[in-house]
Amino acid sequence: MSKLRPIDLLIVEDDDGFREMAVEWMHRKGHHVEGAANGQEALKHCERKHFQVAIFDMNMPGISGLELLQRLKADGVDSEVIFLTGQATVENAVEAMKMGACDYLTKPFPLSELEHRCRMAQERWLLQKENQQLRAVIRRSRPDVKMIGKSRAMLEVLRLVERVGPTDKAVLIQGESGTGKELVARAIHQASERCDKPLVTINCAALPEQLVESELFGHEKGSFTGATDTKNGLFEVADGGTLFIDEIGELPTSLQPKLLRVLEDGSFRRVGSHQERRVDVRILAATNRDLGEEVVEGRFREDLYYRINVMSLVLPPLREREGDIDLLIDHYLGTDWEIEPDARTLLVNYHWPGNVRQLINALERATILADEHHITVDDLPHEVMDTAPRDGVALVTAGVKRLDLIERAHIIDVLQQEKGNKAQAARSLGIHRRKLYRLLERFEIDESSYR
Repeated sequence: MSKLRPIDLLIVEDDDGFREMAVEWMHRKGHHVEGAANGQEALKHCERKHFQVAIFDMNMPGISGLELLQRLKADGVDSEVIFLTGQATVENAVEAMKMGACDYLTKPFPLSELEHRCRMAQERWLLQKENQQLRAVIRRSRPDVKMIGKSRAMLEVLRLVERVGPTDKAVLIQGESGTGKELVARAIHQASERCDKPLVTINCAALPEQLVESELFGHEKGSFTGATDTKNGLFEVADGGTLFIDEIGELPTSLQPKLLRVLEDGSFRRVGSHQERRVDVRILAATNRDLGEEVVEGRFREDLYYRINVMSLVLPPLREREGDIDLLIDHYLGTDWEIEPDARTLLVNYHWPGNVRQLINALERATILADEHHITVDDLPHEVMDTAPRDGVALVTAGVKRLDLIERAHIIDVLQQEKGNKAQAARSLGIHRRKLYRLLERFEIDESSYR
C-alpha cells in the first residue's frame, strides 16, 4: 500500500475491460475505488458516497461525460474531475476544463500516469478543503465589530454602515483623530460580501514618502537600494477583499495618479516593473483633513477625491455624542471594575480632544493605578481632573476641588502625626503606600509641608 494518503476514486468508463483493469490496478495501489459503466450509475454512486476524484470517459452512451459533469456541479458535488478522451475530442476536453474539470488524459496512456494525475487532483481537492476550513475558522474566530453608542449622531453612523456595507462602493470616512475611523472601516468590511476575504490596512502618515509606493504597489528585486527581494504590494495582498487607506490626505501627490488608475480599472505596476497587473479590491479611505479644502489648495487631485468619495461618512467627535461616554466607560471596564461617581462625572464632562482613543487610554491607565478594582478620582489623568468645567457642571467640579483641599490637609496632618513615615501614614489612612505616593504627587505635597 502506498505511504501517501489513499484516494477516494470513482472511474466512469463504458469500456468494461479498461474499467475493470483500472479499478483493479488502483485497488492494488491502495486507493478506495469504485467503477461505473455509465453516467446513470455514476450518479447513483455519488448519491451514496463522496469521491475526492472522479474519472469520466468523454464519450459514453446515454449521459455524456460533459453532461455528467454539469449535473454533478449543479448538485453541489465538489469532486475533482479528470476526463479521458481520444485525439478527436481534445477540444471537448478543454471545454470541460472551462466548466470545472481539473485535467484530461488522451488515450492511450499508462495506468501509472493516470494514478499520477489522480494524485495531483487529490492534492488540489485537499487544498480547496483546507482553504474552506481556514475560512470557516476565520469567520468563527473573527470578533464581531461592536460600535458603542446610542446618541443620535452615532445611530446615524450605524445606519449608514448598514446601508453602505453590502455595496461595493468606495467610502470616505471623515472625522477627528481618535473617533474610530478604522473601527468603522472594519464594520463596513464585515457587512460586505467580501467579509471572508482580507481587510488590509495602510496608514499613509505612518510611513516615509518613499516607502508608501512600495507598500501599496509592491516592487521588483533590485528596483531600488534595499530591494533585495520581490515584494507583493498591499493591493495584491487585498485582492478580492478590502483595502483601508488611513490618512489618505497624507498620500504624496506623486502617487495620486497611480492610485486613481487602480481605482478606475484595477490595474497597476510594481515599482521597477513594466508588467501590468490587475486586482479586484474595494477601497475604504479615511482622513481627519478637509479634503475639499486640500483640493482647492492643489494638494489633492480633484478626480481622485471624487473617486474615493462615492459615499461619505462623517464620524462625530466624542464631545458631541451625548450619553455615549457612560456607555463607553461601562463597555471598556466591564463588570469587574467599579468607578466612583465623582470619577465618572469628571470623565463624562471632560471635552476629550483625543476622542474615544483618549478615553480608552485614560481608562486603561486608571485600571493600572486603581486598587482592588475600584477606580477613584486619584486614578484619572491630570488633564481630566484639571480641565476647566463646562456649563452645567461647575458646581460638581467645584465640589470635587473643595474635597481635594480637605483631603490634602488630612494627608499632611497624618504625615505630621507619623513624623513623615510614609508607610505608617498609609496604614493610618487605610490606603496602599503606592496610592499615598500618587496623592503626594497629585496634591504637590513635599517634605517641607509636613516636617
